[in-house]
Amino acid sequence: MPAPLAPPDFDAAAAYPQVSQVRAALAARDWPALRALVDGQDPHGRTFLVGDVGETPDIEGFLQAVRERHPDDALAGALLGSYLIRAGWRIRSDARAQHVSREQFAQFHAHLRRAEQVLIDTTARHPDDAAAWTQRITNARGLQLGQAEARRRYDQLAKHHRHHLPAQASLLQQFCPKWSGTWERAHGFARECAEAAPPGAPTAVLVVEAHLEEALDHGTLAEASAHLSGSAHARREIHQAAQQSIWHPEFRNGWGWVWVRSVFAMAFSLLDEYPAAAQQFAAMGPLGDEAMFGYLGGGAAKHFQRFRDQAYAKGGQS
Repeated sequence: MPAPLAPPDFDAAAAYPQVSQVRAALAARDWPALRALVDGQDPHGRTFLVGDVGETPDIEGFLQAVRERHPDDALAGALLGSYLIRAGWRIRSDARAQHVSREQFAQFHAHLRRAEQVLIDTTARHPDDAAAWTQRITNARGLQLGQAEARRRYDQLAKHHRHHLPAQASLLQQFCPKWSGTWERAHGFARECAEAAPPGAPTAVLVVEAHLEEALDHGTLAEASAHLSGSAHARREIHQAAQQSIWHPEFRNGWGWVWVRSVFAMAFSLLDEYPAAAQQFAAMGPLGDEAMFGYLGGGAAKHFQRFRDQAYAKGGQS
């Protein structure tokens, strides 16, 4: 019997070495090094790192001091906005609204309103800053500003960065029914982005994510699998998305690649297409991304490992 596989490593630093470098600069409170590292990435990487920094607890004082010293610095504004949004969500928690206290909601909205003011100023000074606009799209959901305002923010970003996947993924969430959207609008936006993207770009993963969002909305894994497997249209679109991205010869493991492959791995597993799922799990090696696995309850790593074991047993390990 082969040795059991280790649990997946979900830490972004395991896939992207720049993450460790940025975290070290942040821990040292070395603003010049932090700024050079983050601003040295392409727009996708910069937005990715801004989000990762935002997840770090207890750095508000440092980021606030940096922004006070450098009020016109786009990165200083994007980082502080990112931190405030994520700090607010930590206070709110992932609980359903009826289980969130009035005080939690008050602090949550206070953090988001502060982030909004920081990010409005940042995008006014730097209208081409993809990271700041992406945070504003995310913040629009938390502040419940509506579909039209979220789309307006995305359109402002897209004037400068037409295929910015982090922003597209954020807006896709806004268009899902859980955020007062519709499946028609979610699928339509995902297709719009995929069709406009260059061959081999990861963008077509949005089509798959939209189908998984709808499938998992049915409640159980069995129902999600039945929904996908029973839809020739969904299967066809997922295959087409793979041809445009992960199966295309121009596809590269750039920023966000582990998330992209994780989403496809789950979709192929739910479609009972185990060789295709095994191919994506093998391409990730020891890595993984919570992606849609976090929706299943009981721990994303446990579900990822179970899906991976099943794909290898039934589809073979590539």
